[in-house]
Amino acid sequence: MRGYKRRMKNQPTPVAVAAVVATGLALGTALPAAAQPKQVVKAPQAQAWIDVATFSGMGMPMGGMGGGAGATNPMAALGGLFGAGKGGESKVNFLMTQSGSAGRYVDVTLMTRRNPQLDSAMQDVPAGFMAPPVKLVAPKDAPAPVEERDDEVVPEREPQRPEGRLYLYWGCGDAVRAGQPRVLDFAKASSSEMAQFFQSRRATQRGAHAAAGRPHWPNTTDGRAIADGASLAGGHQFKGEGVPASFRFELPAAQDLMPPMQLQQADQGGAIALSWAAQPNARAFFVSGMGSRGRNEMVLWTSSELPEAGMGLVDYQTNPAVDRWLKDKVLLTPATTRCTVPKGVFTGEGAMLRAIAYGHELNLAQPPRPSDPKVPWEPVWSAKVRVKSVATAVVGMPAMDEGMRPGAGEKEPPADAPEKKEKKPNALDILRGVIGR
Repeated sequence: MRGYKRRMKNQPTPVAVAAVVATGLALGTALPAAAQPKQVVKAPQAQAWIDVATFSGMGMPMGGMGGGAGATNPMAALGGLFGAGKGGESKVNFLMTQSGSAGRYVDVTLMTRRNPQLDSAMQDVPAGFMAPPVKLVAPKDAPAPVEERDDEVVPEREPQRPEGRLYLYWGCGDAVRAGQPRVLDFAKASSSEMAQFFQSRRATQRGAHAAAGRPHWPNTTDGRAIADGASLAGGHQFKGEGVPASFRFELPAAQDLMPPMQLQQADQGGAIALSWAAQPNARAFFVSGMGSRGRNEMVLWTSSELPEAGMGLVDYQTNPAVDRWLKDKVLLTPATTRCTVPKGVFTGEGAMLRAIAYGHELNLAQPPRPSDPKVPWEPVWSAKVRVKSVATAVVGMPAMDEGMRPGAGEKEPPADAPEKKEKKPNALDILRGVIGR
């Protein structure tokens, strides 16, 4: 891993990345949603949000992915650096489904209108997932919940104006296509030019969240990591003061934890050949990359067949949006396992790659919504389950499991080369470089 720190210096800074992402999300244009028939719909008496995520690639295993509670793995000795408990047991925090740290995570939030101050609740889960049942606890000093009617709204982001230039490439293939890249000079571009440049699609609705009177899991009381081989498929039931006794359902295998994508890369004459593990339950795929070329110059590339910055796509998306973007060839088909970044897109070192497999979102309710829009819908309870698998990698870097071997990625020195006494980086050195410690 010699030269790792030098390569990492060329990566876009977190501030620059955040600014570009915020700008893209704020200015990106979403495709209009299909008109919905008017129907009298009452809010459910109780509601649950369940987010399911698998992360692979860069990051420290925090349970699952070979690092479940009590499991042994090459990173076990470093567990304390990332919050692991004694004996290798991991303490999982809430909303790690959004963190990107390598592992398998589930976040749950529950609310009931019969008891707005609900302090705790229980969720019966399949024995193959976790035992005993998980305990949901409401956060202290949390903000008041937002209006429930906003659950299906895609929230807007505050715009920011970064400095410098941004280059946009798109499409899989060995060579850059004609008419690319698009170039945006932030100092000169108007708001309309920026909006046209980004063209960022996004349909991410509210999922698991922290709010007063809404217990969630994991929490400080119950932060168990998900063991290897654990499965969410099977019967679930929520119990608590004010929670309807009928709040039970069967979770199908299609909404189970997805396997890791295991994103791989290979030099193909200057192009970057990407491949990943097949995902039986994937609805679609999307790959994006971000790198730098010089001072205040950033490069974006996405696997879309249309100009697409992809700022909001590496996250949960609704089923209708995924299907629509598949038809537009913005997303890759569920049978796809390969995509090549064209030669010349990322000319520097340290560019970041992200790939996502979209699972099938599931929306349950009791009773189900009437098909006749003239019939009012008064659900007793509802549940939203979102699923994804995300992989992260650095261009030119081996996968994390390969990178843990001393000397991984280094060329063999000539036989007559003088012996070097330089200490080879170990796993801790590499991780310190990643997290900046």
